[in-house]
Amino acid sequence: MIIIPARLASSRFPQKVLADIGGLPMVVRTAKRVSHLDRVVVAADDEIIISICKVYGIEAMLTSTTHKSGTDRINECANILNLDDDELIINVQADEPFIEGEVVEMLIKRLKSLKQNNEPFIMASCFNSINNEAAQDPNLVKVILDDKDNAIYFSRSPIPYNRSGGANYFGHIGIYGFDKKSLHEFCNLEDAPIEDIEKLEQLRAIYHQKKISMVKVASTGFGIDTEDDLRRAVEIFL
Repeated sequence: MIIIPARLASSRFPQKVLADIGGLPMVVRTAKRVSHLDRVVVAADDEIIISICKVYGIEAMLTSTTHKSGTDRINECANILNLDDDELIINVQADEPFIEGEVVEMLIKRLKSLKQNNEPFIMASCFNSINNEAAQDPNLVKVILDDKDNAIYFSRSPIPYNRSGGANYFGHIGIYGFDKKSLHEFCNLEDAPIEDIEKLEQLRAIYHQKKISMVKVASTGFGIDTEDDLRRAVEIFL
C-alpha cells in the first residue's frame, strides 16, 4: 500500500502540504497522482490535514506530532493498520505532486524482486540522471551507487567530486519502499551522526550497513522544497 506522511508545521515552509496547486491542496494532488495504483493513506500530524483529505475522498489518519521523520510517521500508520510483516509499503512524500505512477510501479517491481531473492532487509528508492547545474542545488539530494545499484552515500553536496571533469550525477527521488518488517527495523535503528549532519534520514540505513536498492527512472517530476518550487509548480497548471 501507499502511505503519504504529511506534517503541517514544517519549519522551513509552514503548511506547505496544504499549498494550492492547480486548485487542489498539495497533499491531495499527490495522493490523487498515485491513487489508481493501490490503497493510499495519508498519515498526518494534524486534524486540519485529516479534514481536508476527507473533503476530497482521501483516506487519512492522525499520527503523533513528535516524529522526527516521515518514515517514523508511516511506521506508526502501518502499526495502527496492523499490516502484515510481508506487506510492501511505499512512502510517497506529500510534497511530490508530480510523481509519476510509472516510477511507483518500477519501485514496486524492485521490492518484489528483493522479496523473491529473500533479502534480509527490504528497502529501495529511486534516482535519475541530472546535469551539473542541478547537482549544485543542496535541496536536490545526490546519490552514488555500487556495482549492484545499491546506494553508497547520499549528500546535499555534488558527489562525486568532479576532479577529472567526467563526473555523472544522479539525483535522488524521495520515494521509498519497504516491507513492513524492514520498515519497523529501520525505525528502531539508532540515529546516525551523518543523518543529522546532512539532514537525510536514509543515511541511517547506510550507517548501520543496511542495503538500499536504487532504481533508475526517467522522472521529470520534482519535489516542492522552496517557495520558488511552489511558484514553478503553480505555473505548470496555469
